[in-house]
Amino acid sequence: MPAEEQAEGSNDEKLRRAVAKRIRAMQIEQQKRELIRKFMDSGAYERLMNVRLANQELYSQLVDLIIQMARSGRTDGTITEEQLKAILAKLTYKPESKIEFRRK
Repeated sequence: MPAEEQAEGSNDEKLRRAVAKRIRAMQIEQQKRELIRKFMDSGAYERLMNVRLANQELYSQLVDLIIQMARSGRTDGTITEEQLKAILAKLTYKPESKIEFRRK
């Protein structure tokens, strides 16, 4: 029986660690949102939340970039929706591929 109790104990510990890790991640995410909210107008923040729903990876890139810009002082005041659109365009720009047909 002690082996079963020990296995149960280790599972409980793993679960506690996983829950603690998830709580920390949620707290960090909340802190990022609060920080970003300070640097964005309401339209830009709304658009950012829409990006979050549509593409989590792009949202993470945007958040990190905006925080970095704010910390380095590269933003003058608040980020508007138009500025956010420009940042999004730069992050998602992919040159159009060109197909050439060569005839012999």
